[in-house]
Amino acid sequence: MTDTRQQLIDFIKADAVFHGDFTLTSGKKATYYVDMRKVSLDHRVAPLIGKVMIELIKDVPGVVAVGGMTMGADPIAASILHQGAAQGLAYDAFVVRKEPKDHGRGRQVEGPDLEGKRVIVLEDTSTTGGSPLKAIEALTKVGAEIAGVAVVVDRATGAKEAIEAAGYPYYAAIGLEDLGLA
Repeated sequence: MTDTRQQLIDFIKADAVFHGDFTLTSGKKATYYVDMRKVSLDHRVAPLIGKVMIELIKDVPGVVAVGGMTMGADPIAASILHQGAAQGLAYDAFVVRKEPKDHGRGRQVEGPDLEGKRVIVLEDTSTTGGSPLKAIEALTKVGAEIAGVAVVVDRATGAKEAIEAAGYPYYAAIGLEDLGLA
């Protein structure tokens, strides 16, 4: 797994880290931006993400589905779903919309029925923890049991503390030090 994780880190460093002045989703200012969509939607990198994230969550008992707020979590969930299937694991994926649909079935959580099911909430890059907490709110409304939050890149800016303060385990695959940003 170390080689796979290092390959993922190398791709993120080369293709997804941008330096400059940025405003994050949280409203916070930053001198660098980690744009995980540059790599999570890349055919070379998506399998690596799936393998690294499965390694991160494999010991969390009873998890049947993974997902989070659209858009960042979607490719991460798909990577886990596909890599899991390749390894004989049964992780389904789900998507949490920012708001319930105003047509059709009016759902905010799309995918399999999650009532009574243990799930991992995903995020590509964490800053404040706001996105996973919003996803958790929608998931608890449909009866899902939250087994934890797992992120690919932790920016070390309070997300871990916010998630844990809300009572959920927090798992991060890659930290700023791994990317040479700490």
